[in-house]
Amino acid sequence: MKRIFQLFVLYCMTTFALSAQEKSPYTLEDVIPGGANYFNLTPKNMPGLDWWGDVCVRADVEGIKTVNVKSGEETTLVTLEEVNDALKSKGLKPLYSLMSVYFPWAEQKKIYFRHDRHSIVYDFGSKDISLCTQLGKEKEPANPDFCPANSHTAYTIGNSLFVDGTQINPNETEEGVVYGQSVHRNEFGIMKGTFWSPKGTYLAFYRMDQSMVTDYPQVNTSTRIATLEPDKYPMAGMTSHKVTVGIYNVKTAKTVYLKAGDPTDRYFTNISWSPDEQSVYVIELNRDQNHAQLVRYNAASGEKEGVLYEEEHPKYVEPQHPIVFLPWDDTKFIYWSQRDGFHHLYLMDTKTILSPAQQRREGYDGSVSESLKTTQLTQGEWLVQDIVGFNPDKKEVIIASTEVSPLQTNIFAVNVKTGKRTPVGRTDGTHRAKLSASGKYLIDNFTSFEVAREISILPTNGKKGVTLLTATDPMREQFNLPEISIGTIKAADGTTDLYYRLIKPVNFDPNKKYPAIIYVYGGPHAQLIHNTRFYDARGWDLYMAQEGYVMLTVDSRGSDNRGLQFENCTFRHLGVEEMKDQVKGVEFLKSLSYVDDERIGVHGWSFGGFMTTNLMLTYPDIFKVGVAGGPVIDWKFYEVMYGERYMDTPQTNPEGYKGSDLKQKAGNLKGRLEIIIGGTDPTCVPQHSYTFLRACIDAGTHPDFFVYPEDGHNMVGRDRVHLHEHITRYFEDHLKKK
Repeated sequence: MKRIFQLFVLYCMTTFALSAQEKSPYTLEDVIPGGANYFNLTPKNMPGLDWWGDVCVRADVEGIKTVNVKSGEETTLVTLEEVNDALKSKGLKPLYSLMSVYFPWAEQKKIYFRHDRHSIVYDFGSKDISLCTQLGKEKEPANPDFCPANSHTAYTIGNSLFVDGTQINPNETEEGVVYGQSVHRNEFGIMKGTFWSPKGTYLAFYRMDQSMVTDYPQVNTSTRIATLEPDKYPMAGMTSHKVTVGIYNVKTAKTVYLKAGDPTDRYFTNISWSPDEQSVYVIELNRDQNHAQLVRYNAASGEKEGVLYEEEHPKYVEPQHPIVFLPWDDTKFIYWSQRDGFHHLYLMDTKTILSPAQQRREGYDGSVSESLKTTQLTQGEWLVQDIVGFNPDKKEVIIASTEVSPLQTNIFAVNVKTGKRTPVGRTDGTHRAKLSASGKYLIDNFTSFEVAREISILPTNGKKGVTLLTATDPMREQFNLPEISIGTIKAADGTTDLYYRLIKPVNFDPNKKYPAIIYVYGGPHAQLIHNTRFYDARGWDLYMAQEGYVMLTVDSRGSDNRGLQFENCTFRHLGVEEMKDQVKGVEFLKSLSYVDDERIGVHGWSFGGFMTTNLMLTYPDIFKVGVAGGPVIDWKFYEVMYGERYMDTPQTNPEGYKGSDLKQKAGNLKGRLEIIIGGTDPTCVPQHSYTFLRACIDAGTHPDFFVYPEDGHNMVGRDRVHLHEHITRYFEDHLKKK
């Protein structure tokens, strides 16, 4: 009997192995965004889920359905046919999908959408169009911002700002001046340029004067004769733009500007409103980015009313979120800060004025000055990543945080009075949440290494909800995938734990010797490893594992979600500490018996391109092959906001800039290095790579070079597939073969 059982087990194992081997290999068309089969292989989703007050709704192509928060049962609410009948009656083109609509008003049977250059409100109670405002006649409007409180839409055409057809800025064109668009190159959390007041009385907007900024001469080669299409690009240490904040009164059509003084070498960030619309709040930052002030202005006059909070740090202060008032108490608001070393929330009381302001010096070497009574709301060696919303009845703020793990995003309900945190939903994996109007429910979109996707409606009291979707993974079902694991190694400082992701080759044989590639980023505001599908491994990583490579990624010091000290240890010397940590990753690879330590490559993009090039030049005896995409070569060529935050200016930090100037190391190149760029990259401008090629020519070294004409900082669509074909060929030609 024992013998029969052993034969049965052997048969099952053999059958499983044959089954795995019979699965067809995946291609780059399967795993790269833009590939012909990519979207067919992503886990099923439920797009269009949203809230109409406390009613969950799901908009798809043909209609909108309500979703019962307790049972998940769906009921048709609106159909595309009836919406198109209403549009036809107004002489408008038909709509092809309802997936882009949303519900601005919790108590009204109305949906809002933009269509055919119009701002449209459809009343599904009366089955009629209740608002139809033309946004642009000859030119397509951009940056639309609809205000539910007054049903007006702000938008831009070119560099001008409009509200429902009325141009806010002067009719004459101001050379180099931009209205109503994001400023400061989208740093400091700035993603838009218009900000409606709560009741719709005012519109705050950015005015950015770039006339004094040097043009970077981008060239469009797709025209009959190449055309100059310059970007306004303020490089580190050079003259930057000037920003002012305007307040437009919708009723009077008059504009005042905040009287903030000279805008030279200053940043105006995180604009927000008081609930009564009487005040505008701005977090202002000096050019050195080491001194932030929360300033209040009078909305009607633009007069400065006072500085409520100040924060200084010898390295940098980086405000990224506007203040948020409590829905149940107009006298208190939440301020975000890293003043204790981690991104946390602080409750400020406008009724309790501290005079003189209370000075504090915190343990992480920074200092603060508080003019309002301030209470820390969250604390610990973890970060608040987002304020999802509020539950006014229970006096709770719903947050997303890394409290469970730096590799995860979990949801918590935080009692504002006691600070008690109640977890909402599963404790594993990564969660994205959308809160109902009352804050009693949320839509939870969850993924982990074990769960491809799970979508649920959850009560925010921590109790169990209803699961709407549990998706399987088409990649796991159809293909023989590699083994993926995560773990920690010690950083070069000998104490800090760094997370790594290791991918073994498909059909791994421990007796073989495999080439290895490190995929790297390493810079601020990026983290490459999370508890998500495949632990965040990209499709190319999986593909290279199928082609017989060991793939390693290490989130080095300097990267995101580990606290301020973890990030800012690279200050003024970008690349130094990060490279030391990546070399620790190499040591880990060399400790694996199946890795060929003579065939180690490296690849990264943007900051990762800088790291790739730097590693190839600094450790030429370690790395045999590298592919650097869109790399920073010389931080003097990078823009003011990001570059000066982490490096200061070239004038004040000449040693740091020289040490991070990869042209100085061009003669060190031994292995095969390819540089790949977009021909009109507006982020890491082509000058980086061109000057590096010149330095290599002068030094007698021979990198390879490839350009995607008219592409920007990243390749998209079919170009992205071609890019990864090209990268793969380079490693196949120069790393795989001894």
